[in-house]
Amino acid sequence: MRVLGDLPFVAAVREALPWSFIALAAALIAVFIAGPAASGDASRSLGLRIALALLPAFGVMAGALVILLCVFLSRRGVAPLAPLLLGAVGGFALALPRPFGPDPVSYLRELGASGLFLAILACGTASAWFALLRRFWDGPAGAWAAALLALATFGALALANVSLAAGIDAALAPISRLGDTYLALVAIVFIETVLWTAGVHGPAVLAAIVTPVYLTMQMQNTQAYGAHHPLPYVVVVSLFLFVFPGGAGATLPLAVMLAVSRVPRLRKIGRVSLLPALFNINEPLLFGAPVVFNPYLAVPFVVAPMVIATTTYAAVAAGWVSRAAFYVPSSVPTFVSTYLATQDVRALILVVVNIAIAAAIYYPFVRAYERHAEPAQTPAETAA
Repeated sequence: MRVLGDLPFVAAVREALPWSFIALAAALIAVFIAGPAASGDASRSLGLRIALALLPAFGVMAGALVILLCVFLSRRGVAPLAPLLLGAVGGFALALPRPFGPDPVSYLRELGASGLFLAILACGTASAWFALLRRFWDGPAGAWAAALLALATFGALALANVSLAAGIDAALAPISRLGDTYLALVAIVFIETVLWTAGVHGPAVLAAIVTPVYLTMQMQNTQAYGAHHPLPYVVVVSLFLFVFPGGAGATLPLAVMLAVSRVPRLRKIGRVSLLPALFNINEPLLFGAPVVFNPYLAVPFVVAPMVIATTTYAAVAAGWVSRAAFYVPSSVPTFVSTYLATQDVRALILVVVNIAIAAAIYYPFVRAYERHAEPAQTPAETAA
């Protein structure tokens, strides 16, 4: 998994995705504010307005992603930036679905579901041409030739009326059916947490593969919400907000327990990491307690989120809690983000149940670790 995560293209996707979310947030705010003014209709519900603004924002995110991928690929020495931008951005423009239509917001809304994969495909094709030509024709001239070949590839597909967006949608259908299962959910949770216990950033390793798929499924849920249709998927990006309160490993109750620990060192670590844990940032806890390479805390770190994933999937699949309609960043506190994602008050009850389950799982292991971490007492202290 570490070798896979270190591949230049996979690493570039992983690094570019977080930055592209800035474009998503900016576009969401702009469309959300301008939407009622442009349509003259401010009577729509808040959830519907968010849905109608979020999909075109994902289209803007796709455009930002193709540029950011070029930047990060260039930094990793895959190709010079200028020809890479020509090949990838030009290829992305040629691959956009036709016709464009007079309304850019409506067009971006339709692009949203496949735009991220178009961006990744355009950059992947361009970088593949660069890698191929470098073997036979290295230097600036070879780089520009590779860019022209990338443009020619997408141009030929456009002239042949081949819709890459439609192809991506067709290819995603079986992947989505496989990904929208309980087994897929627990497999992702297991891999992410096990890698973390070995000091490997599990979510970062899987991000380049998992995030585009589940983010696309999330967009399709948003699209269905905006059209007043049933939401098609249970397992989407925002479902993991229920699974990881406090961050990977569901460590919010662990931070609370350590904050009141009788061991001074653990108490300090818990109090320092408690505020970040509320925003689902737990690296200070993982390396401070530590959880990484710690046989006392590794077991609940893996087991607790798997149990929570089970309760979450069961509750959402059974309809006890609404499916997640909206993408919400993981840095938003769990009690806020889960409600925003589902627009369902019952989500808060599920979060409380999940945190209680995680606390029950962590408690005996934390007590055992405290006994291990307590300084040895002197005979006089023991007698006293």
